[in-house]
Amino acid sequence: MLMEKVVPLVNPAAPGSRPVPARSGCAGCRTDHPLEFDFEYAFQPIVNVRTRTVFAHEALIRGPQGEPAETVLSRVNDGNRYQFDQACRVKAVATAARLGMTSYLSINFLPNAVYRPEACIQSTLKAAKEHSFPHEKIIFEVTESEKVFDKAHLLNIFRKYSDLGFKTAIDDFGAGYSGLGLLSDFQPSILKLDMDLIRGIDRSPPRQAIVKGVLLTSRLIGTQVVAEGVETPEERDYLREIGVELMQGFLFCRPAFQGLGEIAADAW
Repeated sequence: MLMEKVVPLVNPAAPGSRPVPARSGCAGCRTDHPLEFDFEYAFQPIVNVRTRTVFAHEALIRGPQGEPAETVLSRVNDGNRYQFDQACRVKAVATAARLGMTSYLSINFLPNAVYRPEACIQSTLKAAKEHSFPHEKIIFEVTESEKVFDKAHLLNIFRKYSDLGFKTAIDDFGAGYSGLGLLSDFQPSILKLDMDLIRGIDRSPPRQAIVKGVLLTSRLIGTQVVAEGVETPEERDYLREIGVELMQGFLFCRPAFQGLGEIAADAW
């Protein structure tokens, strides 16, 4: 679900790219220019198939009238990345509270838009307080397939967020090349398995072996696993059989624009 949520990060060393502001000064945190475009959210549930409850809702970027994510993400650049990231956090919390969300709220964040995590998180904490949404019910995700040029900075963000009581997640795990390295340095609350690993897993011994290996690892390090992109009852049944309880995908509910959606009774 990379294109649903994430803006590619610019390599600070790439020819012709504008330099990323130095994180030590946190100049971006003092920038208060409004975005020149609007956006909204669709929410897709992450369900617990054992308890038949909604564990979380993931906030997915959409245009003001429900347009695809790319119509918004294509307008994000180095000049407005920080404002966009901050606006995403605040709007996700405000919308979740307005919709009466009682589950966890999963928000994707841009590591290169965070200058100093303890400073840049303040708008999120303020929004949670203003809208009476418990900040302990917020999950911050970063996609494993995203290019992160300062691994130490990302690990510092994860640790700071965890210390503040937020849950953390590595999204699209298995889609890139840095996942195991990240996992060895920091153990997030949640690993979200990439949908390509889940597709047809009920009839694919190689996918089954890989996912079983990740499950064993996650249990040893105390991390929960979410299977993304579950679309068929056969995929659901196989995953449940091997011990995956948290799932997300069209089988249960498509993203609901400005809503929480409903889980069909036969999806369980």
